[in-house]
Amino acid sequence: MSFLTRKYPFPKDSHLLRDSLVYCAIVFLILYLLQPFGFSMYRGNKLLVSLIFGAVTFGCCCVHGLAISPLRKSISPWRVWHEALSVLAIIMLIGLSNYFVFSFIFRSPITLDLCLLFLYWTLIISIIITVFSVGLNYHRHLRNQLETLLGKTTEEQTDIIVTIHDTTVRGNDLRLPINDLLYVEAQKNNVIVYYMKDGKVSDSEVHATLSSVLDELRQYENIFQCHRSFVVNLNNITSAQGNSNGYQLKLGTCPATVPVSRTYVPKLRSFIA
Repeated sequence: MSFLTRKYPFPKDSHLLRDSLVYCAIVFLILYLLQPFGFSMYRGNKLLVSLIFGAVTFGCCCVHGLAISPLRKSISPWRVWHEALSVLAIIMLIGLSNYFVFSFIFRSPITLDLCLLFLYWTLIISIIITVFSVGLNYHRHLRNQLETLLGKTTEEQTDIIVTIHDTTVRGNDLRLPINDLLYVEAQKNNVIVYYMKDGKVSDSEVHATLSSVLDELRQYENIFQCHRSFVVNLNNITSAQGNSNGYQLKLGTCPATVPVSRTYVPKLRSFIA
């Protein structure tokens, strides 16, 4: 259920007519070239009938697009379950409309039993298509643009200053705005803190352990241990590439990448809003 409530940021094409024409052409070509469902037995004008079914599909796509567009703008964030219902709706609309057209062309009686049976099988097929369509699109986006899925808290933390304590006797504690913090890397008995300063990436070495840094910053949910040697500020992720085996994160203008090891991938996904 948590997956269904995640944001669905997969970019939606605004080319409604183009997409509708593509679906129209697919339906037309399937019917005219492959002639499934006994269509090959039809003795009338197959080209015309195929065009009619394609036109119905085109109309359904246009109606669905016009109806869903204001919803996408008014519902923020658009979540996985919203997209799933949207895909189910368009498939059901196309299926039901083409069923009535089929009944009219082939003089087939429209009965409640036949209609319910058709809706039942259309729903089964729709669910399968929806699971594959939404799931694959989501995980493709998750793989390539993970940063857009994270619920970032940059604005809420604008005035927050954090301190990373140096444990040596004469150590110099590092104080910086939390929004400037990029990541922390463990190096033997020290940690190297990477952060933004005057628009450039800077780093400071502090005598501390990664676990002590995590303890000091544990109240901030955007501070996340992504590897046994790395702690990252999720708010500053600008790109992410990878899969269930791990990710490589880019932060701000920092040229280096930060790894997310396979062990921490499930926990990282729990941060997705």
